[in-house]
Amino acid sequence: MPQDPFTILAFQFLALRRMQKFLIIQTAFIGDVVLATCLVEKLHEVFPDAQIDFLLRKGNESLLNGHPYLHEVLVWDKKTSKYESLWKMLLKIRRNKYDKVINLQRFAATGFLTVFSGAKERIGFDKNPFGFLFSTRVKHQIGDANHPRHEIERNLHLVKGFTNNLIMRPRLYPLPADFAFVESYQNHPYICIAPASVWFTKQYPPEKWISFLKKVPETHSVYLLGAPGETALCEEIRLNVNRQTVINLAGQLSYLQSAALMKNARMNYVNDSAPMHFASAMNAPVTAVYCSTIPAFGFGPLSDKSFIVEVEENLSCRPCGLHGRKTCPLGHFHCAYHIRDEQLLQTIGK
Repeated sequence: MPQDPFTILAFQFLALRRMQKFLIIQTAFIGDVVLATCLVEKLHEVFPDAQIDFLLRKGNESLLNGHPYLHEVLVWDKKTSKYESLWKMLLKIRRNKYDKVINLQRFAATGFLTVFSGAKERIGFDKNPFGFLFSTRVKHQIGDANHPRHEIERNLHLVKGFTNNLIMRPRLYPLPADFAFVESYQNHPYICIAPASVWFTKQYPPEKWISFLKKVPETHSVYLLGAPGETALCEEIRLNVNRQTVINLAGQLSYLQSAALMKNARMNYVNDSAPMHFASAMNAPVTAVYCSTIPAFGFGPLSDKSFIVEVEENLSCRPCGLHGRKTCPLGHFHCAYHIRDEQLLQTIGK
């Protein structure tokens, strides 16, 4: 055993790095999970020998299948016996004896898990109801037009105190089987379109997608992507465009298969929604269409080849909310209907 005190300290420091056990908590929607992977990248970069676990809601776990930097994905079933499953999850977390629990959410249930996790350090945002009991609280700030700040910056700020200032992008890792599954769709130039959104005012209207697609060169195949519940919307678009080159794949691909297909597309057209973050995590070319929301809120595309499409006129009513609405408050939805087809068309060649 080396006797030099500096060498001993170096060995102790390396041992500490190896012993680190982290838990990242993000039980919100699928896009939030994608953006949270920037923390996985950061922690692995700084602590390559650490154990990194990730807690998410049931239904989102396939997104992290085979992730090379994750030791375990913990799945919380929020819909079935919510509080019983919450208690079981807490017991599991305590058994795992984490050094640091990093909570990205601002809701009481995950705050409860964080505070009573038994971790040496409990880190989260100040807006969490249990935040006053965290060992480290970070101010949560949503950006605006004058002070834009991306969600990954907010997330990475949680670990800034024990890592570094470098910005790490989110990243997904489709398996070889996922790339093989979509290979047959990649024999010719193609674009992908994910036309749906949970919120009406975030979703570019079907008739606008149809109008745009009728002007897309027929040399490009078009793949319509979405969850099983979005199959009808994609089929409506396909039928109205009435081209053999437009193919409805909604409900036929997993999250990671969709990401694998998007990676090599000439362009991916998305709303301000989860598929935009898929593109970012694959560094795939993307054109993001913003209707009622704005990129400055912090959820914009991060790919090297990224384009923003939004209404060109200055609407006093826009943005009308952070997360979108069920209907346009003024009934006209100008922020979507006043976008021109040419704004989308010009990004294909880029």
